[in-house]
Amino acid sequence: MHFKTIIEPFRIKTVEPIRRTTREERAIALSEAGYNLFLLKAEDVLIDLLTDSGTGAMSSHQWAGMMRGDESYAGARSFFAFEEAVREITGFKHIIPTHQGRAAERILFGSVLKPGDIVPNNTHFDTTRANVEYRKAIALDLAIPENREPQRYHPFKGDIDLEALERTLVENPGKVPLVMLTVTNNSGGGQPVSMANIRAASELCHRHNTPFFLDACRFAENAWFIKMREEGYADKTPLEIAQEMFSYADGCTMSAKKDGMANIGGFLALNDDDWARRCKNMLILTEGFPTYGGLAGYDLEAIAVGLREALDEDYLRYRIRSVEYLGEVCMENNIPIIHPTGGHAVYIDARAMLPHIPWNEYPAWALSLALYLEGGVRSVAIDTVMFGRQPDGSEKPAPLDLVRMAFPRRVYTQSHVDYLAEVLVYVNQVRERIRGVRITEEPPVLRHFTARFEPIHPDGVLINA
Repeated sequence: MHFKTIIEPFRIKTVEPIRRTTREERAIALSEAGYNLFLLKAEDVLIDLLTDSGTGAMSSHQWAGMMRGDESYAGARSFFAFEEAVREITGFKHIIPTHQGRAAERILFGSVLKPGDIVPNNTHFDTTRANVEYRKAIALDLAIPENREPQRYHPFKGDIDLEALERTLVENPGKVPLVMLTVTNNSGGGQPVSMANIRAASELCHRHNTPFFLDACRFAENAWFIKMREEGYADKTPLEIAQEMFSYADGCTMSAKKDGMANIGGFLALNDDDWARRCKNMLILTEGFPTYGGLAGYDLEAIAVGLREALDEDYLRYRIRSVEYLGEVCMENNIPIIHPTGGHAVYIDARAMLPHIPWNEYPAWALSLALYLEGGVRSVAIDTVMFGRQPDGSEKPAPLDLVRMAFPRRVYTQSHVDYLAEVLVYVNQVRERIRGVRITEEPPVLRHFTARFEPIHPDGVLINA
């Protein structure tokens, strides 16, 4: 029997209170935070969809695992439990723990990149791009054309453009030390990458003697989409699909704060002995000994359990259906989103929703502020503020201005999603009254984390009365 109601495939054993605020309180909070949602106090947020990174709820099995944590400095039992789980899923020879994904990126790129190198990707996320550019290399985005058409349906809009990738490899001999593929494609709308595309990209890279890496933060969600949408995979388990995905790669970076189901942690995994030696040397310099990598033993235990729980079919079905449900509400109410919805978030096309706000008044940023002001919902702008600043200091519009609402894992119930839908519908009704913002203060890199803004409206309001 098939019933329509979405139920969470777990029971709640511990609850955390959330505080309601008034619109007036939220207006004050925005002003004090310089109109930057990153700078809000979490206690002033009702529904927090800023990120799904490290914000999930851990299971009873994870908490039990944490009690087994071995805090020995070197050779801890917890490391070997962690290593076994990672190797079971990925098959890679060298497993290097890190305190989170960006540390894995920094160590990898710091070990193998030199100025002028090129790193192709379907779409780099913010920290990935920043770590490439910090090495004075070029982060090149090569998503398929369909990825830049938010309302166009394509089952695997996260795919990399294979023709563009081959052209890059042919035209830049010796300048592409590795190729990365982000699964799912976060900056491109949380869209999945097909197994056929992973396989073809791998074959292309190896034909040109170029290592092929996955940014595997959401590998389990990507595996589920392959199971649901790609011919030949319906009868395979998410674990079997994930294992095949990794089999085509030479290594991966991973933030275990996503599909590791943990609050902290990550890893770098690879097969090449020389690269592994160089990466471990850098790990020791900045993170810790190779068997803990900046993590406590109990964190390693939590990740070991969480990686397997992320591949549970009941969990994946519920998670991705919840995101899809909210996307359906948006489409029914003419709220423009990236279609189809991805695995971890709904992405609103802010340019389409707020065409009266020009790109240099940051429509996605303004929309994210409006969602907080009206409903206490914190989201994040994946937009020109995040990606518009160029290495030479100039600014140009990002390919898309999106507002991402990322669902923490196992945190919110269906009633929270229904409340969020009400907020979105209301904000869409007053969208023509939303005004843009300007930057008043910004750092030189990753400016979206700490920049400060002000409304452009002469009366200093975000939404006209």
